[in-house]
Amino acid sequence: MRAPESGTSVKTINLALQGGGSHGAFTWGVLDRILEDPRIAIEGISATSAGAMNAAVLAHGLTIGGREGARQALTSFWRQTARAASFSPLQPSPFDRLTHNHWLEHSPAHLVFDMMSRVLSPYQWNPLNYNPLRGVIEQAVDFGALRGGSAVKLFLTATNVRTGKVKVFTDKEVTADCVLASCCLPFLHQAVSIDGEYYWDGGYMGNPALFPLIYDCESRDIVVVHINPMERPDVPQSARDIMNRINEISFNSSLMREMRAVAFVTKLLDDKKLKDNEVKRMLVHAISADDLMQSLGVASKLNAEWEFLMHLHEIGRERTGAWIEQNYHALNVESTIDIRGTYL
Repeated sequence: MRAPESGTSVKTINLALQGGGSHGAFTWGVLDRILEDPRIAIEGISATSAGAMNAAVLAHGLTIGGREGARQALTSFWRQTARAASFSPLQPSPFDRLTHNHWLEHSPAHLVFDMMSRVLSPYQWNPLNYNPLRGVIEQAVDFGALRGGSAVKLFLTATNVRTGKVKVFTDKEVTADCVLASCCLPFLHQAVSIDGEYYWDGGYMGNPALFPLIYDCESRDIVVVHINPMERPDVPQSARDIMNRINEISFNSSLMREMRAVAFVTKLLDDKKLKDNEVKRMLVHAISADDLMQSLGVASKLNAEWEFLMHLHEIGRERTGAWIEQNYHALNVESTIDIRGTYL
């Protein structure tokens, strides 16, 4: 790990990682580039779904091997994910491969799977509750070491099926089940049981939840890594595109609600109706690739081919390198996005 240059201060941030299936490889690229920069330290990570997997692997790597250990752990995790996916029938068709289309739209297996998931529940078509990601995450993370003393504060969000309330698992209690609960899409997997309660994907209630970073971390800076596009230029017309946009809006809604609260408090501080010593002024930043995500179909979230994952990873690295170059000076000083204009 390179040391900061003489006279260069280390700036501490928190990370908020969204979910989005294999699109989480973009977040892998973001994390890889941040870890490469010794001027930036990470205090806490709040994450959901694929973001939760990235977060758990990152925390594990940092705990056992520092920055380089985290980078290696993330690379190994995504490589193992691609290997596990190679046994899945959900593969790009020859036409998709020929045209470098990552959507799976022409995959016969995906078409059958898509139709089956609309009429059968995972309790019917997957009664043994097999999830290939369980073995991958159990191999990638030493959860006992995390519970014993994680190098970063970890907050993984899931949705309680019975109560509809948000559940945040911390590094002090995290297990493989907690990660899988945060990733549990109800049309694909059976609800995950933990201590007598059942959980679905955390994206429904917090994608990701910001309040743990506000209340339980010292750093005021939150860097949100976006996977789900906030906006789309066109109105969806096909059934698949309509469903995809509904999911994007619903999975962004919880984040937007929390951002409204942050914007409200920020305005009170700016208007001198609150004092800085009374509440914490949060500094918000964002790394995204909406142009890329808008171009990818919803089916591509199930495509875990190594070539596609590496493509997303490289874009994540590029976008983050440019973001650091442009915004490093503002970390710990001011927000680099217009919170009201972006989320309200």
